Amino acid sequence: MSADAATPHNVLHPADWPQPRGYANGIEAQGRLVFVGGQIGWNRQQELAPDFLGQARLAMENVVAVLAEAQATPEHLVRLTWYVTDIAAYEAHQRDLGALYREILGRHFPAMTLVQVVRLAEPDALIEIEATAVVP
Repeated sequence: MSADAATPHNVLHPADWPQPRGYANGIEAQGRLVFVGGQIGWNRQQELAPDFLGQARLAMENVVAVLAEAQATPEHLVRLTWYVTDIAAYEAHQRDLGALYREILGRHFPAMTLVQVVRLAEPDALIEIEATAVVP
């Protein structure tokens, strides 16, 4: 277990494991729970961005907007699940995704899971992000 200045929660990391890049193996937190349903890459008019990075940006921004409704911020995130329809697209854009992530969600890396799915509920959606936050 270790403290991380980017979050009020404790990062769980076994001492003999390699350091993860861009995620945490676990987070320990106490407080008020905030659950954010899957957010896709569309704007307020429900228009999807035309490409993977554009959809990723909007999905992350949508997560932040829902968190704000609970007076929560990205530093309160304890878990993210990313669903993508094309893992190769995710891999091809990792560097740009990392920059977008830091711009929108900061330098806090909660426990994260990435899953490739055949399709999302919105047929043209390429990414959906589900989140859990704990506000101390």
